[in-house]
Amino acid sequence: MAAGIIDIGSNSIKLLIGEPADGDVMVLESLKNIAPIGRSTFLKGYISQEPINLTINILEKYRKVLGEYHVKQVFVIATTAVREATNRNIFVDTIRRKTGFEIEVLNVGDIVYYIDAYISYKLKDTYPIHNKNLLICEMGAGSVDVSLLKKGFTVMNTGLALGSLRFRQLVGKIGGSKEETTEALQEYIENEFSYLKRRMPRAQIDDIFLIDENQEYLRAILPNRKIATNFFQFGIQDVEKIIADLTDKTIEEIARTYGMPVEAADALLPYMIILKMFFALTQNPHVYILETSLAEAMLANKLLGLELTKRYNKTNQLISVVHSICEQYDVDINHAKHAAHITKVLFDGLAQQIGLEQSELLYLTLAAYLHDIGKFISNRSHHKHSEYIINSLNLSRLTEEEIKIIACVARYHRRGEPAKSHEIYNSLAEDKQIVVQKLASLLRLANALDHSHKQKVKSLHVLVSNGDEITVQVNTKDNFLLEKNDFNEKKDLFEKITGSRIKLVINENF
Repeated sequence: MAAGIIDIGSNSIKLLIGEPADGDVMVLESLKNIAPIGRSTFLKGYISQEPINLTINILEKYRKVLGEYHVKQVFVIATTAVREATNRNIFVDTIRRKTGFEIEVLNVGDIVYYIDAYISYKLKDTYPIHNKNLLICEMGAGSVDVSLLKKGFTVMNTGLALGSLRFRQLVGKIGGSKEETTEALQEYIENEFSYLKRRMPRAQIDDIFLIDENQEYLRAILPNRKIATNFFQFGIQDVEKIIADLTDKTIEEIARTYGMPVEAADALLPYMIILKMFFALTQNPHVYILETSLAEAMLANKLLGLELTKRYNKTNQLISVVHSICEQYDVDINHAKHAAHITKVLFDGLAQQIGLEQSELLYLTLAAYLHDIGKFISNRSHHKHSEYIINSLNLSRLTEEEIKIIACVARYHRRGEPAKSHEIYNSLAEDKQIVVQKLASLLRLANALDHSHKQKVKSLHVLVSNGDEITVQVNTKDNFLLEKNDFNEKKDLFEKITGSRIKLVINENF
C-alpha cells in the first residue's frame, strides 16, 4: 500500500514515502538533498550537465531507499526549474535512460490542483472551504504558485517568479549597498504582484492560505504561533515588526537572532516582503501558513484518492477556470456557454458515429468556451490569436498535447483548414490531428447555430438515418436565416472528414 513521491524542485530533490493510516497519510521516510537545478535554469536558461549528473546520483540513492521499503508505486514530479528549462525534454529523457524514472513535469495549474484538493481534504471538518473565496499559494525556491478559489471552484491560477533561489541570483547580479539591494528586492516583488493583481478576477478574498515546507522560517520567527496541527497564523503587525528588525541586520546577524542556518537567512527579508504584499489583497488581519509540501499533497492524492465530489470534479474545475479567463478577455460569455451546450448535444449524438472518445468531449467543451478569446487582440484573424493564447494557458491536469488540441480546435472553428505552415497542429501526432478536425467540425456547426450571438436555439436534436444521413433539428421561434446560412457554409468540413451528409431542419412550431 505504500507509495513514494520524488519531487525535483528548483533547489532540492525530496523523497517522501508514506502509507494510508486511519484516513490520513503516515510518512515512513522523508529525505531531502540539495540540487540547485534552478541556479542553472534561471541564470542560463537551461540545465547544465553538473546538476543533471547530481540528479541522477540522488535518484539512484532514492531507488535503494524505495527498495528497502518495498515501494512499487513511485511518482516523480518536477516543477519550475525543469519546466522553464529550454532543454527540459533532454533532461527528462536523460533521467529516464539513466535511472528508469519517468518524470511528470507539472505546470502551475497542475500544482495548484493538487494543493487545492489537499487543502480541501485537510480542512473539510474544520473550515467551510466551499463557502469562502480563498487565495491559496505554494511557496517554492523558484516560484510562488497562486490559485483563487471561489466557493470551491478554481477561477485563476498563475505562477510568480519569486523564490529564495531567484532572490540570491538577483542580489548576486545587481550589487549595491544593503539599503539599495533591499529597495531593489522590494521593487522586484512589487512588479510580480502587480502582474498578479491584473490576473485576479474581481472578488473579495476571505482568507489567504500559504503552503510552505520551510520549517526553519516558521519555527524561527513564530515560535509560539501554531494555532493547529501544521498551521501557523500570521498578522500584519508580525510582518511589519520583523521587516523593521531585519532592515539593519547582516545575514549573519539574522541567522543568530532567529536561530536559523546562514544559507536560509538571506531569504527571510524577501519572504516577509512577500507576506506583506499578500496582506494588501485581503481585509483579513491574518494569513494562515500550512506547514506542508507539494510532495505531501501529491502523496495524499495518490494514497487516499482525493477525488473531489462531482460538483468539484476535473471538468467542472476546468470550466470554472476558462469561464474566468473568458471574463478576463471580455469574451461574450453567453455565446461561449451556448456554443459549449450545443457542441455537447452534437457530440453526444454523433461521437459514436464519427469515432470520438468520451474523454475528448472535454477538449471540445473548453475550445467552445475559448474559441473567440482572440477577439481581445483583434477581430480580424481572431482564430489565430485564440490559438496562441490558449496554447499559453496553465490548465490543470491537462498535458501540453491536450492543450495544443484545444488550441487547434478553437483555431479551426471558422473556415480555414490545417496547413503545412500551422506549427502547433503539425506538432501533433496524426491520430490527434484527426481528433482536432472532427472536434473542430462540430464546433463550426455549433458556432454557426449561434451566429447572431442571441441564443436563438431553444433546443436541438440529432437524428441519424440508416442511410448515414444526419439531421440536426433546431427548435426556435426566432428569425433563423443567418444561422441557417452559416450552418450550410460551415458543414463542409464535417461532411468531408466523416463521409456523411448533414442537414438542418428548423422547427418553429414546437
